Amino acid sequence: MSVIPPVTLPLLARLKIFASYYRPYRHILMLDLLCAFVVAGITLVFPLCAGYVTRTVLGEAGPQALSDLARVGALMLGLVALHLVCNTFVDYQGHVMGTRMEGDMRRDLFRHLQALSFGFHDSQRTGQLMSRLTHDLYNIGELAHHGPEDLLIALLKFVGVFVILAGINLKLTLLLFAFLPIMAVYAVFFNIRMNAALMRSRARIADVNAQAEDTLAGIRVVQSFTGESTEQRRFDAENARFVDSRRAEYRAEVYFYQGMTAFSQLMLIAVLSFGGLAIVRGALQLDELVTYLLCVGLLLEPVSRLVNIARLLQEGVTGFERFLELMAFTPSIKDAPGALEVRGVCGEITFQNVTFRYAPDLPPALRGINLTIRAGEFVALVGASGVGKSTLCALIPRFYEVSGGRILLDGTPITGLKLDSLRRQIGVVQQDVYLFAGTVLDNIRYGRPDASEAQIRKAARQAGAHDFILALPHGYHTDIGQRGVKLSGGQKQRLSIARVFLKDPAVLIFDEATSALDNESESLVQDSLERLARRRTTLVIAHRLSTVRNAGRIVVLTGGGLSEQGTHAELMAHGGVYARLQATGLRL
Repeated sequence: MSVIPPVTLPLLARLKIFASYYRPYRHILMLDLLCAFVVAGITLVFPLCAGYVTRTVLGEAGPQALSDLARVGALMLGLVALHLVCNTFVDYQGHVMGTRMEGDMRRDLFRHLQALSFGFHDSQRTGQLMSRLTHDLYNIGELAHHGPEDLLIALLKFVGVFVILAGINLKLTLLLFAFLPIMAVYAVFFNIRMNAALMRSRARIADVNAQAEDTLAGIRVVQSFTGESTEQRRFDAENARFVDSRRAEYRAEVYFYQGMTAFSQLMLIAVLSFGGLAIVRGALQLDELVTYLLCVGLLLEPVSRLVNIARLLQEGVTGFERFLELMAFTPSIKDAPGALEVRGVCGEITFQNVTFRYAPDLPPALRGINLTIRAGEFVALVGASGVGKSTLCALIPRFYEVSGGRILLDGTPITGLKLDSLRRQIGVVQQDVYLFAGTVLDNIRYGRPDASEAQIRKAARQAGAHDFILALPHGYHTDIGQRGVKLSGGQKQRLSIARVFLKDPAVLIFDEATSALDNESESLVQDSLERLARRRTTLVIAHRLSTVRNAGRIVVLTGGGLSEQGTHAELMAHGGVYARLQATGLRL
């Protein structure tokens, strides 16, 4: 399995990508920051009100004391109400904005994963990709919401508190702020450790997901071979690695948060100690110390916000970097500039000196293939296992890109055709049928999403599936379970054929479509395939004599490329590779 490389984008480029997800919600972001600004301002006003009450109203206790106290109380109540409104907006709309941004990233990543070629997916584990698609993006919404907001509030409070404290007692304030550089160095050191531990943790939980997905997807094989204990050992090993990584992550978190808490408490002790000393010496009044202590409490709050930002950065940035790692993969198969829309396809396919290898360091899976399949022709591909029959067929819809040579459809290179329009003209029926969780109707409609129910029923009749569908508990609306587990092999295959009937392509590829079926099911499916193949260019990977004999032409592949071609009778008379395969009884 290929390893996903780490992100190599410069920091500025990463920030631009992240900031681009704010664009649809910029108005909410502006209101959120405005409300955060108001919240920070109101919080700074409260200690000043308390100092005013302590010094002016209660200290002087004149005839206007009650009315002054009432005015200050009314002002503070108004500020509390405004604080509540702004905080509510920040808490609700800000979180919704963050969640929408998270959803947008997940949408883009899913679209990107679907655009990546078979070659990419062949080298990745599904559980790993699912973890990146879900768990890794979970904390990005929190970072998107709280990051700008908490940073703004923390900076405003720091500056505001410093101005207020410096106005009360500059020396004590400078002493207090001397703690901040030490706290910053401490925070950066343990942030680095937290980030490394979090990256390991994310990778390990992805391994756990991949192992669980692999085992549960193959649960029938696991149970039939009594492999539960083996799979449990594998899962336990991955789970133990994840627990170890989480232990390291929590250790770094404990050092970070407890250290920051200790610094906050030391600052409070320093204020009480040196503030008390200043009062004794007459350099500070008691009401000023009250205001000072309240402001120190406010100073600790932005420290807590910065600590929270640090946590969100570790969790959110780690997930965002893993998001960028996948987004950095560019689809190896995509439309060329000026690619043409496929229209009026006849179905002639030409291979011109085609060579293909799965990776640059691997030997060729196909070499020097020259072959023309006429429009409407029925061609069977035969050859020993591993000579590249399925690979050759997979090159036509560009599931893989040729390494050399070219393939033409009706005289036009397929690389010059729009990918989606090319694939709409090709129907593939495979041995391993994939049906989606849902109803029979939904699975057939996959061939043409805009099809009516009448069209779906017609396709099912053409595929010989209508009768068995009606016998299901809810007919076409019967839920068939994950991957169609409630259906037999023959029933699943006929549904896949109905799907292709509905698609109505010009070119058909049958990739050993009946090899896993019993004789009765094979006969029913074979009839459906023959009806589907009429008046269409058809390429069949054949393994049974009955299919081969019905072909208009048989093409024999060997490790060296295209060996021979002709009808069954011609090839048997020739006495070459095909005749030897028939004589030895090998599956073709």
